Amino acid sequence: MTEKLLNDIEYNYRTIEERISEAAIKAGKKRGDITFLAATKTVAPEAINYAISLGLRYIGENKVQELLSKYDSYNLDDASLQFIGHLQSNKVRQIVGKVDLIQSVDSVKLAQEVSRQSEKRDITTDILIEVNIGGEESKSGVEPEALYELLDEIKDFGNIKVRGLMCIPPICDSSQKILDFFTKMNNIFIDISGKKIDNISMDILSMGMSADYYEAILSGANMVRVGSSLFGARNYNI
Repeated sequence: MTEKLLNDIEYNYRTIEERISEAAIKAGKKRGDITFLAATKTVAPEAINYAISLGLRYIGENKVQELLSKYDSYNLDDASLQFIGHLQSNKVRQIVGKVDLIQSVDSVKLAQEVSRQSEKRDITTDILIEVNIGGEESKSGVEPEALYELLDEIKDFGNIKVRGLMCIPPICDSSQKILDFFTKMNNIFIDISGKKIDNISMDILSMGMSADYYEAILSGANMVRVGSSLFGARNYNI
């Protein structure tokens, strides 16, 4: 890595930390209430580990094969590895036991497979339910209207623990529109929290990325997934 890249990552990390702190205070929270997860798709392990050395404690990969190829290079003594991308059922066995949280469960079939593979390893895997808050056909996630039925069907699965919700809203042309989606998501999160369903905890509301994590925190997010704002522009076609 070049000295410029290291300097850029450090500057970006400090800037993001400051903005998270500012947004948290505006939302009536403390900095410690917000989890800063770095989205590390296409990022070299050396850059990831450097960010960890600065204080980053959560990293998230989008693709199973990339996660596996980089797994032995992560400094996981000081960081939690999570899976944040679309996950196919036939690849679940490759990451269960390697990640601390799977953020993108959106079907009974997928939840069942995570539970089955976790049972084989005698562990319980934490998951988030991904909600397609914008109803976009091109995106994964359970429709908001079907979320409660999904939770009811998976609440008795023995080797998973639902820890909360995740969403990726549509691209919006105004901050007000994105705030509307975030607010809708937070309302769903609060509603489920109030129902106190067995094996369903609403500890984590993961929403907001590089372009809108500030707004997400103001709208109730307690986890944000920031990639390009930390590591710079990347080639998403690889």
